[in-house]
Parts: sequence; C-alpha cells; structure tokens
Amino acid sequence: MTLQVRGIVLPEREERTFWTDGDRLRTEPVPGAQLVVDGGWLLPGLVDVHTHPGTEALDTPFTDETLRRHLTEHRDAGVLAVRTPGSAARIPAWVDEDPELPRVRSAGRWLATPGRFFPGFGRDVSEADLVRAAVEEAEASSGWCKVIADWRHDEPPLPADVLAAVVEAVHAVGGRVAAHCQTADGSRNAVLAGVDSLEHGMHLDPGLIDRMAAQGTAFVPTLSAFAAGVDRRRAEEPSARRDWWLSGWESLLPTVTAAYEAGVTVLAGTDSFPCGTVTSEIHWLIRAGLPARAALGAASWGARSWLGLPGLVDGGPADLVVYDADPIADPSVLAHPRRIVLRGRVVV
Repeated sequence: MTLQVRGIVLPEREERTFWTDGDRLRTEPVPGAQLVVDGGWLLPGLVDVHTHPGTEALDTPFTDETLRRHLTEHRDAGVLAVRTPGSAARIPAWVDEDPELPRVRSAGRWLATPGRFFPGFGRDVSEADLVRAAVEEAEASSGWCKVIADWRHDEPPLPADVLAAVVEAVHAVGGRVAAHCQTADGSRNAVLAGVDSLEHGMHLDPGLIDRMAAQGTAFVPTLSAFAAGVDRRRAEEPSARRDWWLSGWESLLPTVTAAYEAGVTVLAGTDSFPCGTVTSEIHWLIRAGLPARAALGAASWGARSWLGLPGLVDGGPADLVVYDADPIADPSVLAHPRRIVLRGRVVV
C-alpha cells in the first residue's frame, strides 16, 4: 500500500508531504496513496547506537525469539534503526528481511582478549589473533567490529599498538571499529589508535577530546545505563572499585558536554534493558548539557547520518515517527508517538 504523510519535518522545521514507494520516501505524488498522517511533527526514525538485543543475561543464551522481542520493543518506541556493537552471536540474516523489524547495523560478536570480558560470552581471542578476528567480524556483519579495549579498573588495557593494528586492518577492508572503554588508559589507547567510536568513555581524559573531534571518533557515553546503577554503587561498602566507578560517573556528564562543545559526534546508546528506552538517553544527554536539538539529533537524524542512513528526503528510507507536539521544544512527547512508519508500512 502506498502511503501519504504530511507534517512539519525535523530538524528543518519545514512542512512537507511524502509518499511511499515500497520502503522509500518520495516527494512527487504517487497515485492511489492513502493519507495516514496529516499534521504533526515528523521525525526520522529514532536510533539506538548501543544496544545488545538477543540476550539479557550472562546465563541466558542468545535466541532468535529474544532477538525478535527486543527489536520489537525498540520499534514500538519509535526506534527504527539500531547498531549492535557486539553480541553473543552474529545477527542472523533474517532480521534484515523482516519488514516488521528495525534496520540493524551489527558489529558481529564482541572481541575479547584474555581477562578482558566475561569468558565465553563473546568471541575470545588472543592478542596475536585479534587483528584477523576483527577483520572477520567486520566483513561478516555490517562493516563494524567491536573490541573490548579494557575491563577491570586495576588491570592493564589492550595495548595501544595492538588496537592501532586492528583499526588499520579493519579500515583497509572498509570497516569501522567500536571500542569498549571504561578506564582512563583504555580510553586513551582507543583514541590514540583512531577507533571510530568510543563506547562508554568513563574516565576519558578531557585532553583527548580535541583529537577525537579532529579524527572523527564518535562518543557513545551510555549515560542512562550508568545512571541506573548510581544508587546501588553508592550503597556499597567503600572500596577502590566503588570509588573508581563513582569518580568516573561524576566526571562523565561534564566530559560529554565538553566533547559536544569541541565538535565530537555524541550519540545516544542505552546498553540496557528493556529495549526501546533511548528516550531516557536523550533526557540524560540534555541533563549533561547538550541542547535539546543536539540530544534529539544524537538519537535521530545525526545518528542516522553517522550510520549511513538518510533522513526524511526523497529516496530515503520510509522510516519516520510522528508526534503531536515539537519534541525539541518538549522532549517528553517522545514517550508518546502518534504514528510509526517503518519500511513504508504503518506499524503503530
């Protein structure tokens, strides 16, 4: 069925009319279209750039049933594209063929060297085999690979030269590298290696921010995931690990603001369950100091562009969310989409 939608498009704030042509948008009228949206605010489908659908705990296996449920939770919240930076299994091909599910950009399996991840939860490799494994995962997925660049606060991170070799090799085959970093040394090594995205970035040295901006390293701070654990951490008995974690949290919000102000691409990712909660990350980005427009872009048009997905333009994906009020002026409306169109089909 051909659809017609009309409303005020964000971020341009221009009133436009679109028609669907399969899963594409068109700006020229298509005969026989059904008007399904007449008025409201049209937003390119929301994006969660750090989510791990398919499994919920270390002791539960990755299953297609859980994957479908998680992706459906994303979709029903208006999240119409996701990036999975690491998973317990590669995302199966049927996901891309299902018109009911969001578009997925996968980084394949987590790549973990000895002692730097939950044993057996991702793909365990030696430092000597990491470059080869990273290229394999990038070529077998959506062009991304994910490396666990550090783990415990009191243990050394992945050596900078090893990570730099990974970046060079993956870039040579047209791929991109995401790096899990929570320590100062791990974040430093990742930035110096030139990774494409820094995931979490707790304890990131602000002195590295200008370099991130210059080389195009994006920052995905997953603030909402950390925020969910603050009270629990504070209630713990004092320890070096507790103090390290809390100091990292306390510095993370101002670091995010400084990164945005320096021109770093800051993106919204949740790294948490239930899925479909990227609006909470938008609110945390605003709380950190980003303007509402920038925080919303981090989970919509900006994130889509970064992933190579056009926004609401002729020939772009027919993926959009409709709201009754302007979500930049009032971000609370993000929790209440009026209509969701995915791949040219009304799904909500």
